[in-house]
Amino acid sequence: MGKSASKVKPKADRYTYRIFWSAASDEYVATILEFPSLSWVARSRSQALSGATSLVEEVLDDLLKQGEPVPEPWDERQFSGKFNLRLGSELHKQVALAAAEHQMSMNTFVLRQLGVAVNQ
Repeated sequence: MGKSASKVKPKADRYTYRIFWSAASDEYVATILEFPSLSWVARSRSQALSGATSLVEEVLDDLLKQGEPVPEPWDERQFSGKFNLRLGSELHKQVALAAAEHQMSMNTFVLRQLGVAVNQ
């Protein structure tokens, strides 16, 4: 998940933040993808982002002081473009049939279906 601790402090603003409205708390909540246990609640979106960013800065300082691994920002991670997926024999058969009906390879069919699902 993370890289070895380095002497250079990563910038907190390079991490992946999500801000959403919480009806339950009647406030905005900011979460950080690379730090799933952290969040910040505030009255405005900008305060939620600011608070979460400050919190990440504090955590980064602590991790570096303790010599702990620091999570790599999501956008700086490298991906091979490959992953293995176990479908089970019945689903594999159904996907193969659907791909054949669309006159596509299974790889192309699954890529298109994933693209549709991810972009919804």
